[in-house]
Amino acid sequence: MELNILNDQGQKAGAVSVVDTVFGTDFNEPLIHQIVVAYQANARSGNRAQKDRTEVRHSTKKPWRQKGTGRARAGMTSSPLWRGGGRIFPNKPDENFSQKVNRKMYRAGMRSILSQLVREDRLSVVESLKLEAPKTKLLVGKLNGMGLKSTLIVVDNEDENLYLAARNLPHVLVLETRHIDPLSLVHYDNVLVTKQALAQIQEMLG
Repeated sequence: MELNILNDQGQKAGAVSVVDTVFGTDFNEPLIHQIVVAYQANARSGNRAQKDRTEVRHSTKKPWRQKGTGRARAGMTSSPLWRGGGRIFPNKPDENFSQKVNRKMYRAGMRSILSQLVREDRLSVVESLKLEAPKTKLLVGKLNGMGLKSTLIVVDNEDENLYLAARNLPHVLVLETRHIDPLSLVHYDNVLVTKQALAQIQEMLG
């Protein structure tokens, strides 16, 4: 299959051949959901902590006598049943949220995402994307000329001018090919890939 190469005005300026095994696979929603959730889970850090009944600040005095009050017996105010008491199964900072995804599943999910982007006409290819200076205005002008707003830009190698121009745009992200991830691919409305980055993607996932 072939993908169109666009110029700065969003018009067809050529075509590039791509393999169907990467950009022409079926849409597998359960698999895509699994790898996106796993990616988010693996990025989580254990930074939440709750106290159990031994850690809360409380008095060890018995609230009332054991018998004769008509109320339920109580030993101390740290009971998880009491307001301000400790939690029964508290969250701890060393909690592990990671999920394992096999390499074969991950690559298949990435191919499914890219194929769906092509089918929905959300993936665009350009010969190259260079800026003369690290100016946000220059990048906005190029994206507007192509009719793109929320965009993930994938380049073959790091371009400092492009990175600096994009970092102040809330709906634009620049990534190298080796850093693309399933969450970024599904998050942005459009994906703009350079021709060299496209070849690297096919080499990675083919």
